[in-house]
Amino acid sequence: MEHADRINRHFEEAKKVQQAFLADPTCLAAVKAAAQAMAQAIGAGGKVMSCGNGGSMCDAMHFAEELTGRYRDDRKALPAISISDPSHLSCVANDHGFEHVFSRFVEAMGQPGDVLLAISTSGNSANVVRAAGAAKQAGMAVVGLTGNNGGALAPLCDVEVRVPWSGYADRIQEVHIQCIHAFIDCIEAHCA
Repeated sequence: MEHADRINRHFEEAKKVQQAFLADPTCLAAVKAAAQAMAQAIGAGGKVMSCGNGGSMCDAMHFAEELTGRYRDDRKALPAISISDPSHLSCVANDHGFEHVFSRFVEAMGQPGDVLLAISTSGNSANVVRAAGAAKQAGMAVVGLTGNNGGALAPLCDVEVRVPWSGYADRIQEVHIQCIHAFIDCIEAHCA
């Protein structure tokens, strides 16, 4: 296959996944509900913590830094933390196991009224699922960004935004980052 064909196929497939997401009214309703839950938490004095693995960790970090820093326009800093500190992750992984790296942070920092943004393209990342369980025990709401069938994370979510795709994770991640930008935009409109 020629390079031009491979490249075209990537964009066509991405468009197909995005169109399927847009065509399902439950997807957009979930994005709205998730943004509202996070905005209400921040408006009431709480914070949003975010977590994920690999590219999803990058998305979790991007979400938090856009709220504490700046998205499009200048406004006050908003309380968000990504669970991504290397010393915390390596300490907990060494002492308790990698499946606890996010849940231990949630146990330490989570408060009733806070929200956890849990990102897993499969919905089955053990450390993200454990973090959601810890958040529920702490009285936090859980917003999940998932794909495929939602995995083990789905039943732990107060709001689940599920990308209807069972292929490679990159297509799910591409919609996740669009959802994250929509979340930030809505949070800013409510809280800034």
